[in-house]
Amino acid sequence: MPDNDPEFVDSHCHLNLLDLDAWDGSFERMMAATRDAGVSHVLCIATELETFHEVRDLAEQWPWVHATVGVHPLYGDAREPSPAELVELAAHPRVVAIGETGLDYYYAAEDADWQRERFRVHIRAARETGLPLVIHTRKAREDTLRLIEEEGEGEVTGVLHCYTENRTMAERALELGFYISVSGIATFQNASKVRKVIDKLPLERLLIETDAPWLAPEPWRGKPNEPRYVPRVAETVAELQGVSVTEVARVTRDNYFRLFSKAEPAEEPAASA
Repeated sequence: MPDNDPEFVDSHCHLNLLDLDAWDGSFERMMAATRDAGVSHVLCIATELETFHEVRDLAEQWPWVHATVGVHPLYGDAREPSPAELVELAAHPRVVAIGETGLDYYYAAEDADWQRERFRVHIRAARETGLPLVIHTRKAREDTLRLIEEEGEGEVTGVLHCYTENRTMAERALELGFYISVSGIATFQNASKVRKVIDKLPLERLLIETDAPWLAPEPWRGKPNEPRYVPRVAETVAELQGVSVTEVARVTRDNYFRLFSKAEPAEEPAASA
């Protein structure tokens, strides 16, 4: 991409789960299209230990991809991690965060007890490694913040990804040193409450993401999502914040490397290693 073009960072996607039908099954073609869209780096998020190797391998192969390690709160059948195992896996040079972790009382309120214990395990691993948390939270505002405070003891930071909660929670998270990530949901016509939260938050504490293969932004809503759509999220943030898309791209890129400080920018984001 030309030096003066904005560089976007997709701070949350699941490359190992993408639908490649539109690319005739070619992962390489999809990644090339991602680069052509101005995306300079992506964070590939782990959701279970059983498939962590897929996430890790992609980060090893592509110099502009980073990885996380964790078990999603809705993956009830996944193998439970221990803090020691998460710490061991997080020692890999391409792993820059702990997660996806958190609490989801919207879909699985009946499993709240084991969700909370699993979340505690991840927070302990984050404290030991010094890596940030990637948090999924839905309808669990008080417990999410309470466990961060109890287990984190002021020593952990991270991001609340795909944010759909209220402004009060966002402000409390910012006070705890966390970032807020904006997804394609902000582009939806029925997402006025989400947009009203985003337009009041400091740009210096925002990230942008796709959460691909889910939650494609307008005008692709309902279709498989891809990292190449993250500039559309940046456009929405720019509209809400009253700044240029270039400014959103620059600041959220800086925020990404500030939060995920173990991540190193790719000197030359080539097609593959």
